[in-house]
Amino acid sequence: MIFRKLRLYGELLQRSFHFRAFIFILVLGAVVGAGSGAYLALMHDMPQIRSLEKFNPSAITRIYASDKTLLAEFFVEKRVPVSLDVMPKYLKDAIISTEDTHFYKHAGVDIKGIVRALVKDIMARRFVEGASTITQQLAKTLFLTPKKTILRKIKEALLAIQIERRYTKDEILKLYLNQIYLGSGAYGVEAAANIYFGKSAQDLILPECALIAGLPKSPSRYSPLVNQDLALKRRAVVLGRMRQTGVISGKECQQAKDAPLVLAEVKKEEWGAPYFVKYVRAFLENVLGQESLYRRGLAVYTTLDSAKQSLAEKVFKSGLEQLEKRINQGDAEIKYPQGALVCLDAHQGSILAMVGGRDFDESRFNRATQALRQPGSAFKPIVYAYAIEQGFSQNDTIWDGPIMLKGGGEEENWKPVNFSGGYKGEMTLRWALAVSENIPAVKLLNKLGVESVAQFARRMGITSLLQPNLTLALGASETTLLELTAAYALFPNHGVWVKPCAVVEVFDGDGRLLWRMKPQRRTVMRKESAYIITDMLQAAVQNGTGKKAKRIGRPLGGKTGTTNTYRDALFIGFSPGLVTGVWTGCDKNESIGNHETGASAALPIWVDFMEGALTGEPYQDFAAPENIVRVRIDRESGLLASKDCPFAEEAAFIKGTEPQEYCRH
Repeated sequence: MIFRKLRLYGELLQRSFHFRAFIFILVLGAVVGAGSGAYLALMHDMPQIRSLEKFNPSAITRIYASDKTLLAEFFVEKRVPVSLDVMPKYLKDAIISTEDTHFYKHAGVDIKGIVRALVKDIMARRFVEGASTITQQLAKTLFLTPKKTILRKIKEALLAIQIERRYTKDEILKLYLNQIYLGSGAYGVEAAANIYFGKSAQDLILPECALIAGLPKSPSRYSPLVNQDLALKRRAVVLGRMRQTGVISGKECQQAKDAPLVLAEVKKEEWGAPYFVKYVRAFLENVLGQESLYRRGLAVYTTLDSAKQSLAEKVFKSGLEQLEKRINQGDAEIKYPQGALVCLDAHQGSILAMVGGRDFDESRFNRATQALRQPGSAFKPIVYAYAIEQGFSQNDTIWDGPIMLKGGGEEENWKPVNFSGGYKGEMTLRWALAVSENIPAVKLLNKLGVESVAQFARRMGITSLLQPNLTLALGASETTLLELTAAYALFPNHGVWVKPCAVVEVFDGDGRLLWRMKPQRRTVMRKESAYIITDMLQAAVQNGTGKKAKRIGRPLGGKTGTTNTYRDALFIGFSPGLVTGVWTGCDKNESIGNHETGASAALPIWVDFMEGALTGEPYQDFAAPENIVRVRIDRESGLLASKDCPFAEEAAFIKGTEPQEYCRH
């Protein structure tokens, strides 16, 4: 009996073992099958790594204005691959120290680097740090887009492992140095050496090697032809890494950091609207990738209005020449004022015209999109707009008189002063904005709260850093002309902000659509509030600091801006359909000239442009929401204007909030 039970138990164990073995084999097969399937799925459309060694003839990418006028053509000239033997040791060391310290130790993927980057990405809840080895970067050049996705990173890693199995480390480094994109249309170190320094790669010295080695991180950003200051800062970072890894001494590092940047003579670009084209090129490199832009023969249709661009360039050149002549009369120090102009469609956000400086061949720095400058009083409409949105009326009064406040930046007890040096006493918000008094704006910001207004400004598209103190009211925080102009556009656009855009559609060489603009919009304020601030800015044109614009004879709103010691002069203004911003100043951030304000230095250029841009266009007024009423008020008291009121003007109110009492004179 006992033996029978033992035999039955043994049979059960054997069956259980066979069953578990069967399940294990089944699961293992499923896992292997799924893994193989996933691997095949990932690999079936993977590029052939042998293509890394082949030169891919470039096709011409053409950039068009909105009327199909050809603006520019982009292409890559045939490269001359150079062997690793003739490349300077400094160049190879700089690349490895900066891009992949463990290049000669890993098998294509740096596991520790991936883990470190993954932790940072998870903590930031977005891609903030890459962990691509040199081999992975080489693999990435075969992909059409630089967009960061998990699937692309997996493919990139698998391809890198394949490359490592097929090529030696020196062969991989050679391919990388001959293939990598290094900005300004340069593929490979030989092309970069020629474009930036007018020499062969084998003749590069340490500081030049370090500069080129710093470009792969962000070629469009760190190119010395785009921004020399950023290029030098990046060069210093690379030299620091070389010092840390021991490939150069501390003395060599410091000498290279101190070395001046000597660039080759820049080849003149035969482009129309060159600053705009450069802006478009950087956008396309970011969205589509350099491979697509320079090799696939794209047709790019932009928002640029050729007629408005030509007008902008003409009036800008004339206006800056007149300003230069005026400020240098009898001046011992000759100054060369610079400037920028940008015009947007107020409802679509389309960039219709862009001028980023006086001479593109002389300086490719785009002052419309890259220069961070203080807007001065041109920031005040943002403060007043938030006040109106919070329930203030434009006839509310505020006292303009001496005041001392805490929270004025570096000064513990801050005493803001008006530009005029005097005080006007009790005045309406409408009049205070029109004549640009400083103290009412500071008091208003103090009531509203600095952080609340700063958050409102960010919703209006101001992405630049805003100082968290009361100087914000006077435009002490730096912005770009483009983002400030786009912020003003929401006033005639019924409170809706639209992100500025330059590209409408992109087609490949076969006419297939690759990319189409999708306007990014958000409602920032009520349409009633937007209309009221528009009405207040019309007062600035009719009776305030922008009165030179009255000659155009159309409904217009706008605001001047002038910073301390006359370093910056701006005018941002709009019609119902167009919004245009003009900035003038000196690149060295010095004074333009005594008494050169936004009204005298920037507004004349704005007027000439807008007058020409609106010529032939139908007369159009700002559309008022249904619940808006207009009444005549006394400019000083904000009460209803009586017949004998000397300072009467019509103003807009939300129905039910208009004044009920008459002023007494």
